[in-house]
Amino acid sequence: MINGVLAQETAWPSVSPEGGTLWLPPEASSAASYTDDVFYFIYWVSLFFFVLINALMVYFVIRYRRRTADQRAVSGATHNTRLEIVWSAVPLVLVVAMFYMGFRGYMDLVNPPSEALEIHVLAQKWSWNFTYPNGHDDSELHVPVDHNIRLTLTSNDVIHSLSIPAFRVRCDAVPGRYTHLWFRPTRIGEYLALCSEYCGTTHSDMIARVYVQDPAEYAKWLADVSDPFREHSFADVGRMLVARRCSSCHSIDGRANVGPTFKSLFGREVKLADGTTVTADENYIRESLIYPGRQIVAGYSPVMPTFRGQLKDREITAIIEYFKELAE
Repeated sequence: MINGVLAQETAWPSVSPEGGTLWLPPEASSAASYTDDVFYFIYWVSLFFFVLINALMVYFVIRYRRRTADQRAVSGATHNTRLEIVWSAVPLVLVVAMFYMGFRGYMDLVNPPSEALEIHVLAQKWSWNFTYPNGHDDSELHVPVDHNIRLTLTSNDVIHSLSIPAFRVRCDAVPGRYTHLWFRPTRIGEYLALCSEYCGTTHSDMIARVYVQDPAEYAKWLADVSDPFREHSFADVGRMLVARRCSSCHSIDGRANVGPTFKSLFGREVKLADGTTVTADENYIRESLIYPGRQIVAGYSPVMPTFRGQLKDREITAIIEYFKELAE
């Protein structure tokens, strides 16, 4: 588990399984096939009429061009009932068909089955947090294959939008209210969940990994991660928490990011935006996690969300122990 977290800190792995088309990723949910059918129906109809209309325009430009300098325009037909009915009725039928197909698919997506595994999703700048039925929090979404999954979303700051392209699902996460989406994954593998609503400086880095697992493997994973303190030291648990919850804004190798680096942070003097300095001890780190707006590091903006209510006391202690390890 620790090795996996260390790998996550350095690079995004390739996403599996491979496949898909020029326009769309591989189908990996029960909704994907129908969604793709609607997409390609609209695509081919649009392409057909694009080619037809442009071909007719080119033909008319050539066929009815002015051939001599003194040629005058002559009057032509001003009305053709049959033609007008055709070019009104055909688009009407096609548009109604598109609406019906889209509405049917939409109703399926917004009405989850009564029996579904519910996972709560909290969005905040710039990370996702998934809370499982047993109370475990994680930055990764793990789901069992061929099971109905219901996500309940909310946001801690601004509007975000959870999008899982391989599942063909997307839903806004709105501050102060709950929204829902559901899907049934059909293909074991690793996928990406993205934020598709611009939300600030590192919007493009607001990415989570989605793992579709065999039900037995999913159950084992959930049992293993429910209490990491049973098998790992406080510093190792802190390493996992930082990788999951902090790595989108902070580095551990000295690189500048949205927030200050954690490298050699513990024990050093930190200059604050108000001109004062403070020692980065246990109390400073704890307060920065719970009340991040109180002591802003000089040169940085007060954009960090609070982790009050999201981190237990021993998880905060684990992060502190990890920072001590980084300072050695």
